[in-house]
Amino acid sequence: MGIRLTPAERNEFLALHREFGFNEAVRRSPFSQSALKKILRSKGGAPGDYDPSPARLSLADREEIRAGIERGESLRSIAAGIERAASTVSREVKSNGGRSHYKAWGAHQRAGRQAKRPKACLLDTRPDLAGVVCASLYAFWSPQKIAKALRKVFPDRPMMWVSHETIYRTIYVQGRGELRRELARCLRSGRAQRRSPGSRRPSKIADMVMISERPAEVADRAVPGHWEGDLIIGANGRSAVGTLVERSTRYLILLHLPNTHTATEVREAMTLELGRLPRRLARSVTWDQGSELSQHKTFSIDTGIDVYFCDPHSPWQRGSNENTNGLIRQYLPKGTDLSTVSRKDLDEIEYSLNWRPRDTLGDISPMEAYAALVAMTD
Repeated sequence: MGIRLTPAERNEFLALHREFGFNEAVRRSPFSQSALKKILRSKGGAPGDYDPSPARLSLADREEIRAGIERGESLRSIAAGIERAASTVSREVKSNGGRSHYKAWGAHQRAGRQAKRPKACLLDTRPDLAGVVCASLYAFWSPQKIAKALRKVFPDRPMMWVSHETIYRTIYVQGRGELRRELARCLRSGRAQRRSPGSRRPSKIADMVMISERPAEVADRAVPGHWEGDLIIGANGRSAVGTLVERSTRYLILLHLPNTHTATEVREAMTLELGRLPRRLARSVTWDQGSELSQHKTFSIDTGIDVYFCDPHSPWQRGSNENTNGLIRQYLPKGTDLSTVSRKDLDEIEYSLNWRPRDTLGDISPMEAYAALVAMTD
């Protein structure tokens, strides 16, 4: 059990606190900080009435700073006198009017107000900004993308700027009820937990050409026409949608697989979609070692497109595809029965993501980057 203070000891500490502030009262008392904080809390002490951390300035410290300024001392000298870092005193004076306007009591009150928790939600105080942010989230824009776009769209209105950290905090910490849940669903879903090595069976795909044998030009994203592919699996593993992402532009093509996702269906869907492209924009496909691409040789013979396979358990070797699959999950969450998704639905998802600006493309969209490539082939 902790040491119990007698009424006389409690009154003595409270008198010291009133005269010198919390830090000095602690230094002059034989009891622990936690015990002395409980005394103040029991007396209804408000934030700013005492200093909950030795790192914070007490009212007595601020009075010493004011007196030192009046005496013409340097901030470094004042800091040494109250045993604080010079940077702490410098920030304190600068944020409270500078040397010419510093007031100890006003600074202490301001510190108390800033210490109060929880703070008001920024977006609650700016409904016009909140409306823009919510609309962008419903369009599946990431908080980072929203923050950058606001500065671009409203260059002369800082009140319409907000950081991506504030957007996340508003949703996860300060958001409430159904709105919070609805907005959280608009964020990109978390990555699924990866299986441990050895939990998958070795691939039985014949005649695979591994990624290590892929030409250097494929790794160099300056050369267009090289794609990364994968399947997004639906409810109970019974349905799927194929995804193809062009490495240099991040342009997305979705494969409609309404019935099953056998090797034949995947091959036919890839042949149909990639066969529509100019030969210069359909050079190779890099896939993982899923059995759905076991007919890769037939696909290559039919289309002239080379197929390369990633190493086992190495999804980063298809980084653009993995990233895009995470975006697609915002539209097709895990557990969705993908057999009910129509070609029209997939076209709408393609359109939305292909017009979404990307940091890696200098904030232009995959559609714009891809259109420039197509124009070069005409």
